[in-house]
Amino acid sequence: MAHIVSAGRLRKSPFYTSTIEEGAETLLTYNNMLVPRGYGDREAEYWRLINGVSMWDVAVQRQVQLKGPDAAKLAQILCVRDLSSQVIGQGKYVAICDHNGVLINDPIAMKVADDCYWLSIGNSDIWFWARCVAGERGLDVEVSEPDVSPLAVQGPKAEDVVASLFGDWVRDLRYFWFKDTEIEGIPITVMRAGWSKQGGFELFLRDGTKGDHLWRIVKDAGTPFDIGPGYPNPSERTESGLLNYGTDTDDSTNPFEVRMGKFIDLDVSDDVIGVKALRKIKQGGVKRHQLGIVLEGGEENEDQSIWLDIVKNGAVIGHMTHKAWSYRMQRMIGYALVSVEAQPGDRVEVMKDAGPVTGQLSAIPFAV
Repeated sequence: MAHIVSAGRLRKSPFYTSTIEEGAETLLTYNNMLVPRGYGDREAEYWRLINGVSMWDVAVQRQVQLKGPDAAKLAQILCVRDLSSQVIGQGKYVAICDHNGVLINDPIAMKVADDCYWLSIGNSDIWFWARCVAGERGLDVEVSEPDVSPLAVQGPKAEDVVASLFGDWVRDLRYFWFKDTEIEGIPITVMRAGWSKQGGFELFLRDGTKGDHLWRIVKDAGTPFDIGPGYPNPSERTESGLLNYGTDTDDSTNPFEVRMGKFIDLDVSDDVIGVKALRKIKQGGVKRHQLGIVLEGGEENEDQSIWLDIVKNGAVIGHMTHKAWSYRMQRMIGYALVSVEAQPGDRVEVMKDAGPVTGQLSAIPFAV
């Protein structure tokens, strides 16, 4: 059997040792780093997120820092959303597109200072893109990856845990707003955010040597609330309608096709990369849209992230981009990127290697 050897750029998280000690059984690569993908009991980890509180190593959610006199200008050139009213301490969910209007990342743009922004990115090398754009435009800005690693605390009891650590002021943080603080000498940025719809926070560790220390602090504070380890949960994110850039998108997907239209401002300057193409796409009408799909049959062992053809009346109308088991619905569910003629309620077939599987298209988020 062939051995797979990682490249030199594959890095470990500041929380890596703690996650291994907690029993992480599977890790995957994301942004050239390793992220835990399970601790041995997927159903228990799911229900912990739904009913209690879970802590996740999400250091792979890297930050691209834009710093300098032209930081705000570069942030706006990269993001097809009006950032002119953004204030320090506020984050905004944005689309970064190429010149053809193709989505190449969907980060949170965080205004850290008047001359400093962080782009909290999904799985792609936006650092290179931002640096190239800055150079091509002749901007006075430094593009770098800062020493910043998020630790997520998610679930309905997350607010109580985080408030016990930092004080009740965290309860007043609005979604995607953040504030700098510290605990036991460890510099932290606290943001109300997270890749779930169960509520929670991300603690941006600003000293990578303190990862295991911060993990222990959060675990100890969460013990009265039965906190436990977890990871960005594919079942919950699918039920809740959260987009996974790169899994649910391809090299031609535009933001309108994947329910990001409300985060696009077409009246921004022509200097913004992709806006002119998106205006044309909007005027001409999109050809695909994202729906849910509910499959017949029972639970399958593995999540699926390879796109599979979806057929209706003998014709391919699009693809199922991923699937996951819904513990609340007790069905396999997923996302479908299909022709705009396809609508919720349509009966379709998904063409798997073992044969077609019948399913029904659905609105997103799912009714759980």
